[in-house]
Amino acid sequence: MLIETLGAARDLGRLNTILGVLIRHGFGDSVRRLGLTDALARAGHALHWEHAADLARVPPPVQVRLALEELGPTFVKLGQILAGRADLFSPEWIAEFEKLHSGVPAVPLDDLRPQLLEDLGAQPEVIFKQFDTTPLAAASIAQVHSAKLQDGTDVIVKIRRPGITEIIAADLRWLEKLAVVAEAQLPWLKPYRLQQLVRELARSLKRELDLANECRNAERIASNLAQLPWIVIPRVHWAFTRERINVQDRIVGIAGQQLHLLDNNGYDRKLLAQRGANAVLKMIVDDGFFHADPHPGNVFYLPGNAIAFIDFGMVGRLSKRRREDLLKLLLGLVERNPQAVADVLLDWTGNEPGIHIDQLEGEIEAFVDQYHGVPLAQLSLGQMLGDVTTILREHHLALPSDLALLIKAFITLEGMGRSLDPGFHMTAEALPLLRRVLRARYKPKALAQRAWQALRRSVGLVEQLPRDLSRLLRNARRGQLHIGLELTHLKRVGNQLNQAANRMAMALVIAALVIGSSIVMTVQGGPTLWGLPAFGFLGFCGAVLGGLWLVRAIWNSNHDSDDH
Repeated sequence: MLIETLGAARDLGRLNTILGVLIRHGFGDSVRRLGLTDALARAGHALHWEHAADLARVPPPVQVRLALEELGPTFVKLGQILAGRADLFSPEWIAEFEKLHSGVPAVPLDDLRPQLLEDLGAQPEVIFKQFDTTPLAAASIAQVHSAKLQDGTDVIVKIRRPGITEIIAADLRWLEKLAVVAEAQLPWLKPYRLQQLVRELARSLKRELDLANECRNAERIASNLAQLPWIVIPRVHWAFTRERINVQDRIVGIAGQQLHLLDNNGYDRKLLAQRGANAVLKMIVDDGFFHADPHPGNVFYLPGNAIAFIDFGMVGRLSKRRREDLLKLLLGLVERNPQAVADVLLDWTGNEPGIHIDQLEGEIEAFVDQYHGVPLAQLSLGQMLGDVTTILREHHLALPSDLALLIKAFITLEGMGRSLDPGFHMTAEALPLLRRVLRARYKPKALAQRAWQALRRSVGLVEQLPRDLSRLLRNARRGQLHIGLELTHLKRVGNQLNQAANRMAMALVIAALVIGSSIVMTVQGGPTLWGLPAFGFLGFCGAVLGGLWLVRAIWNSNHDSDDH
């Protein structure tokens, strides 16, 4: 009874589309096991299974990628997030997720004009000295046009697609509900933490839909990197920037995918790799706020060996404690200290039930030990982080989303550095910065500050302890002491008992109708239908209809039990 209980009738059309795509791409069995096909059939929606076998022979990672592309922006974004979860998915899955792109046909300018008029106060040809009606690029959330301000400044105008928020909102509503059902009905999906992934997706999409938020991110990173004059961040023109539109300086240079042009234009590849690595490391280690998607499409190389970063829709945030843990992990890897690596990973992944800590520590020790004696210049930090996530995946341990994003950024950055300079080693670039930050952490002033903060927290805890104990004892004396337990299977049993009670009640009503109608049939006088007492006849009709409903409900229940 999923449709009725979820109460999402307004989104049934979108659900029908989603399930139709999943069935066509070979996931019909999972859809059936979730009980969604019967629910949609009862709601009057038809799902077509006849061509599902055509794509069933495609490898599962390819099936999923094709399905995500067909389902649109919400699901493409989900796939892009999954591309950074090497702790959850094996390399062949990650490779397919990385192929996902959100390129779609552009929206005609005439369809954008009402929104532009509302946001800018006039048509773009009036606001800008020059506005190119043909977009430079089009993605599932927004498209980009080139323009000139009245003072002649070259800019790009990023415009959100009309109606995209409603589509994404409907998708997220269904994904939230389906994640709960899928984790309960399909135990093999539990290690993938579907509900957590959907929450992460919702947060990411909410930030990306606000185009002004992208500009705030850009200005924050520009401020943090102001001391690096060779790093360029596009200037934001706030007079024209809103939630659905932003205007930034246009960056003109050699795109990150056109590395062959660097050699003919006097660029120093080695210097570019070093400067890019230093900038990203500073964002991560010093600032805790970093560009989370530094792939070649978001990087331009400018004259003077300068580097420009664009598109700050996806950023990562690291708390101070996370950065300290990251330092310990990276230093543990670089200095071949397996115990430090294991301690940090266990702290990050939490106390998962059934984890074999001794086995995990043994594998980490063996992994770190294989680099014993290897020169620092030959260590690949990206490969080492990738191997660590493989170990976690084999033990069904997942990293927090911010750390998974960070590791993806590290691996991407090292790949870009090596494409610029085959002799580039992230380890050699990172180690001096890591040691500098770690030394600063143990300076007397820093130690005294942390000690004072710890003392304040301890004093506050001691002050609150008598009050907390008093409340606990008072509630216990009143019989109001509550212990919260979340037992998913007991909840399911409760639902089954509720269904059984409803059927029992219906059976009693049917029996009462039969007995009452039989008595009425023996009474002379009163209205008649076809020569029979009217009230007795109607009572028997009601009993027959109730009996048919009861038989159908019991048959459906047995049929669902056989499927499981």
